[in-house]
Amino acid sequence: MHVLLVEDDNGVAEALVESLEARGHTVTIVRRGGDALIRHRDADMMLLDLGLPDMDGLEVLRKVRQVSELPVMVLTARDDERSIVRGLRLGADDYLPKPVRLAELLARMDAVVRRAGLRGGPPPEVVNFGDVEVDLGARRVLVGGSDAGLTTKEFEVLAVLAARPGTAVSRQQLMDEVWGDAYLAVSRSLDVHLTQLRAKLDRPGLIATIRGFGYRMGG
Repeated sequence: MHVLLVEDDNGVAEALVESLEARGHTVTIVRRGGDALIRHRDADMMLLDLGLPDMDGLEVLRKVRQVSELPVMVLTARDDERSIVRGLRLGADDYLPKPVRLAELLARMDAVVRRAGLRGGPPPEVVNFGDVEVDLGARRVLVGGSDAGLTTKEFEVLAVLAARPGTAVSRQQLMDEVWGDAYLAVSRSLDVHLTQLRAKLDRPGLIATIRGFGYRMGG
C-alpha cells in the first residue's frame, strides 16, 4: 500500500517510515499541507499531522474531502475533545493522539483499509444531475452546457452535497466542511449562499431541504 505521510517532525517521520516499510508499505513523506494536496491523488492512504508549517492539517483534510474519499488517519498531539470531534466530522477515518503506539497504528490502518474497501472505491470526480454537471476536480459547474458562474464559497457548498449524491448532509457538517468549524461559522451565511446557489443553478428541487436537519442533492 502506498502511504502518504504528512509530517514535519523528522524524528517522528523517520520512525514511522521504518515501521511502515518493514510492514511492506511504500511511504512518501511531505512536510507541508500544500504538498499533501498535490500528492494525495497518488496514495492509497494518508497519515496526517495537524501542526503543519503552512496550514492547519484540518484545512488539508477539509480540502481533500471535497474531491476524494482517500482514507485519512489523523496523527497529532492535539488530544482535546473539540479537535477530535472536528477531525472526525471533517471526514477523518480515524484519529490517534501522539505519541502513537506503532502496533496500534498498524492495526488501525488495516481496519481503515477494510472499511474503505467496503465503500467500493472513490467516487467519480464528475457528478451529473440531469443537465447539471459538477466537476469536483476542476471546480467547475455547467448548467445546460454553460458555466454557472459560482463563487468559491458557493462551489464549496455545492461540492459537499454533490460528493454525496442522494445522501442527507446536516447543516453542521456543511458548515464544518466549508467554513472549517461549525462553532465559528454564521448559520445565516450558509442560508445566503444556498439561496444564491439555487438561483444560479435554476433547477428547483435539485437541492432539497430536510427540515430540522440539512440538505440533500439528487436522489
